[in-house]
Amino acid sequence: MTDQSSGPDSGLLADVRQGMIPAHIYNDPEIFRLEKERLFSRTWLFVAHESEVPQVGDYVVRRVLEDSFIIVRDERGKVQAMFNMCLHRGMQVCRAEVGNASHFRCPYHGWSYRNDGRLAGLPFHQDAYGGEAGFARAGQRLLPAPALGTYNGLIFLSLDPDAPPLEEFLGDFRFYLDYYTKQSPSGIELRGPQRWRIKANWKIGAENFAGDMYHTPQTHTSVVEIGLFREPKAEKRKDGATYWAGNGGGTTYKLSSGTLEERLRYVGYPDEMIERMKRSWSPAQLGVIGDDGFMISAASVFPNLSLVHNWPRVADSDDVLPFVSIRQWQPISADETEVLSWFAVDAEAPEEFKQLSYKAYLMCFGSTGMFEQDDVENWVSLTSTAAGTMARRLLLNGRMGLLSDGTDVAPELTAEQFAGPGTARVGYSEFNQRELLNRWADHLERPPGSPTQLTVGTAAAVGNGRVPS
Repeated sequence: MTDQSSGPDSGLLADVRQGMIPAHIYNDPEIFRLEKERLFSRTWLFVAHESEVPQVGDYVVRRVLEDSFIIVRDERGKVQAMFNMCLHRGMQVCRAEVGNASHFRCPYHGWSYRNDGRLAGLPFHQDAYGGEAGFARAGQRLLPAPALGTYNGLIFLSLDPDAPPLEEFLGDFRFYLDYYTKQSPSGIELRGPQRWRIKANWKIGAENFAGDMYHTPQTHTSVVEIGLFREPKAEKRKDGATYWAGNGGGTTYKLSSGTLEERLRYVGYPDEMIERMKRSWSPAQLGVIGDDGFMISAASVFPNLSLVHNWPRVADSDDVLPFVSIRQWQPISADETEVLSWFAVDAEAPEEFKQLSYKAYLMCFGSTGMFEQDDVENWVSLTSTAAGTMARRLLLNGRMGLLSDGTDVAPELTAEQFAGPGTARVGYSEFNQRELLNRWADHLERPPGSPTQLTVGTAAAVGNGRVPS
């Protein structure tokens, strides 16, 4: 299909944009090479939340594919993201996944760095290098992430120094992101992540959370039958809406009639949390729930960040407990993904609510959650089948919601029907999955830029840091 100097076949991308998906893109090493080179090298990627590094010196280590980054709050209280590689011989300077440190010391040769990345010391500087004449320490630091941004405490980085500002990248999806991450002025706190690997392609989970309401009554039949949902039939998902705005989209449930307060109580929120939501969300955000009757559920931010909001029964009663989870589909290879799953909760929520909400999360979408097990069985099977010869002959039909001539099966909701930005529709469709894959295609057809190389300890490094070509 491709060679090492070319991009994907133009016909493949044209098929994707028509909603006809070449089956092998879910398990193709060459496609994965292009994703690493052209997508993950320049888009914005979630790496952590500020609540994971609340104190000076707190850090977590996170990956962007093969690249390891230290996410740390430095001595000035600023969040930094630094490439976890010693300037000397390339050893990882931080081997623990989480901790607190004023300095990071490379275990190989003992070079040490302050927690803002600046080189603090190296053994035998005079004897080994002749002092500053041989190795100029001034200005040396661990490589910072080329671009770093935050939104509601969510920390993103990009390997592209020319990436657009994060808020511009998120666009109107920020409206929906607030439901998950700003239920009070204090924002959220995270617990986790749980991490596990699945033999499935990363795109499948992202697509599923972006808008697949169609699978719920089939895949999750057993969950419905045991009464985990308050609503007796999962088919009611079709009464909800899917929406897409900016670089993200998701799904909603349609709730029965009632006031804003009644609808939020229905999904399990106590009055004190509802009052904080009313002060934290805009009139339009409150209107989606209170006036339009839609409650946000699962969503995805391109390319590989997903969120879920649900409210299962947790006892033999009609009482439900809402929970929020944030998860990332971290690609390992064309046929393997590491799932990072965090429990998220309003930082001002009552402690009892936090504990019960955490149990609801574990029951549904933790590593052994009931929804999780249902979904992964499908995704593993899809990925395995996509590796075969016959899959290269098959175009999967991803045109749900469209007639053969491209006309919408269901019209877009008007502003009077749905107060949120972007486009929204009621019923089953694959508009959101097509939006996500269209962005995927846009990245794959753009040739990669030339990376800037850096040198260490010379006049060039103290100057602009570029290696002469």
